[in-house]
Amino acid sequence: MGCGRVGSTLARSLEDRNHTVSVIDVASEAFRRLGPGFNGEKVTGLGFDRGVLVKAGIERADAFAAVSSGDNSNIIAARVARESFGIEQVVARIYDPGRAEVYQRLGITTVATVKWTADQVLRRILPAGAEPDFRDPSGTIRLDQVPAPDRWVGVRTVAFQEQTRTRIAWIDRLGEGTLPHRDSVIQDNDMLHLVMREENAAHAYQTIDRGPEES
Repeated sequence: MGCGRVGSTLARSLEDRNHTVSVIDVASEAFRRLGPGFNGEKVTGLGFDRGVLVKAGIERADAFAAVSSGDNSNIIAARVARESFGIEQVVARIYDPGRAEVYQRLGITTVATVKWTADQVLRRILPAGAEPDFRDPSGTIRLDQVPAPDRWVGVRTVAFQEQTRTRIAWIDRLGEGTLPHRDSVIQDNDMLHLVMREENAAHAYQTIDRGPEES
């Protein structure tokens, strides 16, 4: 639902991946954004109207994305798709960060556009560790991207994790992602993707800056 810049890009991307797509928008002229090569259904109407959803094929759908410009419309449509038609994969775009957290806790997957953009900017202007790449809705778990510090090069990832109280989710090395194992060693120019509890972040970065303990 929604054929703005996000909706049209999403629809074309899904079709490029060989998915069958239907797009709903209240304004028929919005479908021009899909371009002449789009082969999916185009349905004019309100995306939370049951009749419109049925016309668009909701009863055969595997997923539903509500990405119109209105928070209320997106949430209502997402709830109708899930509660009335049993669609499990439902996502709603929400501009209001406060609302996004509420609906996330209610089980509706949300993309908080404003908060996501603000977080991306903060990550690029604040010192390393000030803002994570990702924080779960409860604010308990965070994912951080950390270049391998010189002091830790040559140290086993197991020791790094034990001392920093983090988990290395994966390592970007020479342009490829790799999963660490017990014998893995941190190498120069590695990019570490660290999962940690928010309450342990200060300890983690202090330990990373200090370097490994002598064994």
